[in-house]
Amino acid sequence: EIQLVESGGGLVQAGGSLRLSCAASGFTFDDYAIGWFRQAPGMDREKVSCAGSGDGSTVYADSVKGRFTVSRDNAKRMVYLQMNSLKPEDTAIYYCAVPFGNYGCYGGYDYWGQGTQVTVSS
Repeated sequence: EIQLVESGGGLVQAGGSLRLSCAASGFTFDDYAIGWFRQAPGMDREKVSCAGSGDGSTVYADSVKGRFTVSRDNAKRMVYLQMNSLKPEDTAIYYCAVPFGNYGCYGGYDYWGQGTQVTVSS
């Protein structure tokens, strides 16, 4: 069974940091990119970042460049999203997801975690 489980969300003041974790199971982890998305109430889902498979490539939305860093530990089957200099507009539910197609970070995403809430107070 394919599973993605996020953790690490919480309440933080503006300017603070959080590290989100995504634990993956049920598929050959090394072979696939893992993406991070977020959705705020009343807003469309936004792709925040992605860690590619094998080549160390990363993708970031313009809104988080320079503040967020994605990394993966293939031995532990984990992907992390280090979020620094958090802003109130970063408040959202954050999800990790895996794309099983041929386009890595830029393809459609097939399986999703349940999400973890991040709230940034001003």
